[in-house]
Amino acid sequence: MKYTVAVRALCEFTAKQGDLDLRFTPSPTAQEGIAGHQLVASRRGEGYESEISLSGEHQHLLVRGRADGYDPQLNRLEEVKTFRGRLERQPDNHRHLHWAQLMVYGWLLCQARGLSEVELALVYFDIGSQDETVLRQHCSATALQQHFETQCERFLDWADQELAHRAARDWALTALPFPHAAFRTGQRALAEAVYKANSTGRCLMVQAPTGIGKTIGTVFPLLKACPAQKLDKVFFLTAKTSGRGVAMKALDLVKHSAPALPLRVIELVAKEKACEHPDKACHGASCPLAQGFYDRLPQARTAAAAAGTLDKATLRTVALAHQVCPYYLGQEMVKWSDAVVGDYNHYFDLNAMLHGLAVGQPWRVSVLVDEAHNLVERARKMYTAELDQASLGAARRSAPPPLKKALDRLHKSWNATHKAQSEDYQVHAEVPEAFMFSLQQATHAITEHLTEHPTLVDEALQGFYFEALHFTRLSESFGEHSLFDITKAGKQSTLCLRNVVPASFLKPRFANAHSVTLFSATLRPQQFYGDLLGLPDNTAWIDVDSPFSHEQLSVQVSRHISTRYQHRQASLPRVVEVMARQYEQQPGNYLAFFSSFDYLDEVARLWAARMPQVTTWKQSRRMSEGDQAQFLARFTEDGQGMGFAVLGGSFAEGIDLAGQRLIGAFIATLGLPQVNVVNEQIRMRMADLFGDGYAYTYLYPGLQKVVQAAGRVIRTQTDRGVVHLMDDRFGRPEVRGLLPSWWRLG
Repeated sequence: MKYTVAVRALCEFTAKQGDLDLRFTPSPTAQEGIAGHQLVASRRGEGYESEISLSGEHQHLLVRGRADGYDPQLNRLEEVKTFRGRLERQPDNHRHLHWAQLMVYGWLLCQARGLSEVELALVYFDIGSQDETVLRQHCSATALQQHFETQCERFLDWADQELAHRAARDWALTALPFPHAAFRTGQRALAEAVYKANSTGRCLMVQAPTGIGKTIGTVFPLLKACPAQKLDKVFFLTAKTSGRGVAMKALDLVKHSAPALPLRVIELVAKEKACEHPDKACHGASCPLAQGFYDRLPQARTAAAAAGTLDKATLRTVALAHQVCPYYLGQEMVKWSDAVVGDYNHYFDLNAMLHGLAVGQPWRVSVLVDEAHNLVERARKMYTAELDQASLGAARRSAPPPLKKALDRLHKSWNATHKAQSEDYQVHAEVPEAFMFSLQQATHAITEHLTEHPTLVDEALQGFYFEALHFTRLSESFGEHSLFDITKAGKQSTLCLRNVVPASFLKPRFANAHSVTLFSATLRPQQFYGDLLGLPDNTAWIDVDSPFSHEQLSVQVSRHISTRYQHRQASLPRVVEVMARQYEQQPGNYLAFFSSFDYLDEVARLWAARMPQVTTWKQSRRMSEGDQAQFLARFTEDGQGMGFAVLGGSFAEGIDLAGQRLIGAFIATLGLPQVNVVNEQIRMRMADLFGDGYAYTYLYPGLQKVVQAAGRVIRTQTDRGVVHLMDDRFGRPEVRGLLPSWWRLG
């Protein structure tokens, strides 16, 4: 059996050495890199070949890749590397790696074309000056073959281990039993849909009620599909930290149900949560875990692979035992794991690591998107860029003299843009060219300065710089999917490239996966999510039957209450009366949801006066994780009381309060986003693109929050509870049609 490895992956495994060095070196963007390669190729003579596919074998190892360019007349093979700044500052281990890659390509070319020798050229292309620095050496085919075989020999033991692991993994997955005694109601249909979607290579949208066991119901069939579909990796993506924990538990359950299954699982965490030395820089001269990182990596990698499951704690233990950085060991182990659990941004963001690796390796991957209703807003934020004039002011104040001129020019251009707008808020058809020119000049100047001073720590300057780079990059793809707006506040303003339809950015992410399954209790209407997320036209859809009956949940509509803003004060005593009457009828633990903290506080005050004997606790603004845990701990099996929370917040989804821990919920809002100038502009854009601007901007997002909050009440088939929907609009047909079909509204 052959083991296939990319040239880059082979050399990164065998030829990386020395320190981890992440001193500030502003590397070119992907677009700049592509443009640089194209410019270098355009400078070459007639007959120059670009992007040459090459492959070769050594024993049972198949090595393949694309060489950047070959000039047959000069018999010169080129590897082009784009960079910024001064080339002499490039770490030696980077140069060593580049030569190792080029020499492998050199042998593959000699073998393919029967060459006895070839000239190798490392071409370093400066993005700023567009100058080339060319390093050359002549090599015989014999010497290149020896180098190639040496690299392969270094990798063969690992390749053999990986082949054995893959064979054992696939054998065990083929015979994998469902980890529970039986499927829950609807869970089998869910599992079959996921398996079928992967068998046909289609994307899938699943609306499945809370409590059905969606995590194990999607993980299990996807793992079962891996052998037949030759899947390399499974990515489980979540919106929140709690979701990662649920996914890790599900994968652990699968592994315990099949002791012979050698499944490697890794949990990805944010860099700031994995860093052992936050006061130190990421290079060998500063951080002891960066010093000699690549020299100690082989032993750490072997130990990490043997661990099987690498949650945050286990990864840290392995890393520190070998004195390497936990975060960057985790980055390495993604390559050798079967299942990766991470955040949405790890695959869908502009610079997503998992997507980059999947395309570059390349891997055959299948993706699970948990609580997928959150992906719309999360993706909008990923592809939105904002520039605050106050941030520029802070950068100007701290900037050294060489940067003052460029930042002053930008400040002047920004002021001109500010003065040209008469309204406090306004949407513009395009970003002013003069402003963008000044912004690009400023970012170029900062780039040059930071390149010359890679150890400089200036938070204000670097903060503005990264914001400016993000803004510039998104401005290059500005279109009808986004708004460009300016918000004025006194003499300063904020510029925003505001994404409202992330579909065009997400489409390539869906296309590059074998299959993507998006699942949630609230994915209706189907067309709304399909339009905004850019799902393929052949995406399958399943609405899983609820395992719950309407006898379990009493849903009451208070048609005599209006929670519209203009009726807010009048609603207060009526809302409290409904809550009090229900509590007196059946004491227990309840959650009451409101549209804002102000509304929550007003109802809570009135509630305390009306029901002083009832224990009450409230969600507060900016609660810490510890405070949130304490809030949830108040819901005990034998407890009684009223929790107050904001709809759409931390306690409105993703929490599990089964049995008597929660017996009812009051929802005093439709959850509609606030009517303001920004949302009204989004409504108009939605109307232009999809027709029903109101539903796409307000109704669908609002009702999704309501259903999620109500879903906290019934978690198991033995639960009983009540939900009070307190607003007359819940009685409207267009609203009732968006509520779960198993509900019976009273």
